Amino acid sequence: MTDHPTPAGAATGAATGVVTGADPTGAPGLEPDPRRWRILGVIAITQLMLVLDGSIMNIALPSAAEELRIADNDLQWAITAYTLAFGGLLLLGGRVADYLGRKRAMLIGLVGFAVASAIGGAATNAGMLFGARALQGVFGALLAPAALALVTVTFTEPRERAKAFGVFGAISGGGAAIGLIAGGALTEFLDWRWCLFVNLPIALVTAFVGARVLRESKAHGDTRFDIPGALLSTFGLLALVYGFTEAARRVTAPDGTVTTVGWTDPLVVGLLVAAVVLLTAFVLLERKVRNPLLPLRIVLDRNRGGSYAIFLLIGAGLMSMFLFMTLYFQYVMGYEPLRAGFAFLPFSLVLIVFAGVVARLLPQVGPKPLMVTGLVLATVAMLLLTRTQPDSDYWTTVFPALVVLSLGMAMVFIPVSSTALVGVGGHDAGVASAMLNTSQQVGASLGIALLNTLALAAASDKLTSLVAGGADPAAPATQATASVAGYHVAFLAGAVMFVIALLIAATVIAARRDDLPTEGAAVAA
Repeated sequence: MTDHPTPAGAATGAATGVVTGADPTGAPGLEPDPRRWRILGVIAITQLMLVLDGSIMNIALPSAAEELRIADNDLQWAITAYTLAFGGLLLLGGRVADYLGRKRAMLIGLVGFAVASAIGGAATNAGMLFGARALQGVFGALLAPAALALVTVTFTEPRERAKAFGVFGAISGGGAAIGLIAGGALTEFLDWRWCLFVNLPIALVTAFVGARVLRESKAHGDTRFDIPGALLSTFGLLALVYGFTEAARRVTAPDGTVTTVGWTDPLVVGLLVAAVVLLTAFVLLERKVRNPLLPLRIVLDRNRGGSYAIFLLIGAGLMSMFLFMTLYFQYVMGYEPLRAGFAFLPFSLVLIVFAGVVARLLPQVGPKPLMVTGLVLATVAMLLLTRTQPDSDYWTTVFPALVVLSLGMAMVFIPVSSTALVGVGGHDAGVASAMLNTSQQVGASLGIALLNTLALAAASDKLTSLVAGGADPAAPATQATASVAGYHVAFLAGAVMFVIALLIAATVIAARRDDLPTEGAAVAA
């Protein structure tokens, strides 16, 4: 097999979710904010920027590496630096937003994200680019939970809240594919640096408008920071995400064979052991402190805990589509980066359109029937992708699978986001939103590591089998056949993850239509 770049950020920041609640102070029954749709527009643009940033840089990496003379083994840090900072700081960012004020946190995050993007776009060497990407992750970890929590205090009427879920579901599910298109267009027609510079006007204009239309909200009551909990969770999540990322790192041997670092590498084992120790200590600590960073009641509720588990599995399973279909389009079908981005467009468009339908159905049928049906469709879609071959036709083989998957994801994102945050009061809005993002971020990192390992092993076995049958190992047709065999194993693994999520939805989630939050259902602590 040839070494392929890994679009590791494809799903970064893709979690959706709106915390249920009343007004900023927790007082129920207030009239809806007349600016609520403008507020949603500001928050939606912020979410889109975060989702795009997770995938837009993947297309730009080869050009950036050539100009900045970044070694192949170091190039992945342009993605990893962002992933580590974002995933590691999400819980802390959520609590900072709760206590500092969600509007203030969002505005600070937007300006900081703009500055970090400008530094990255102006990078003169690898270290400057990697540092800027890490800084983007820091401010992204503040932005994501603040933006989601702001929806809480803006939409309290169930049907309008469902529409807001629909907007977020469409953006979160389709944004990564749009990012691939945008990255291809900017890199091909302008310069790779514009994949970072493009955030500057978006973030600054959004901050300017947000300062005028957003309404401040913050947690009341005990707002002391749980510093030990923040340190344990941050370093634990950093070790966990870094361990998964390192396990998935591809290594090319002198004979051209590609493998991953793997799960038995001493650094990977050390990181994962450290993650287990730190996160276990974090949970034990959170049981004892008066004002925990992550109140365990948030995750121990069966509906919320089940929803977080589903989001983790969705984050992992979706990577089998985004990661390996990107490789399939470019390295098997021979698509240019821009054309590969457009090949994902049906997934985005169908999801955006159908998300509105799901938003209208949610208050009528409840979350469980939608998410169960959606996970069945997602599983079928992954199985359809195993029909791909090196000479397959896009419209008859790939297109139907993408459409079915987008229908399924629309039926999962929106209702699971609702059940994940049912009954969370205004005091915990930011950290509960961050937990949803964290679940999907950790899932995506785990998915990349696990799926890469499985796919490369299967491709290597297939190549060995083909060579034993007399095939030329260096022939493009042989390489393509072996690669596709590896992709099929990844698609099957993604289907298994969706099946596990389906079982959780069917057996753990108990919320019914009448259990969905109603106006003023949650009162801030």
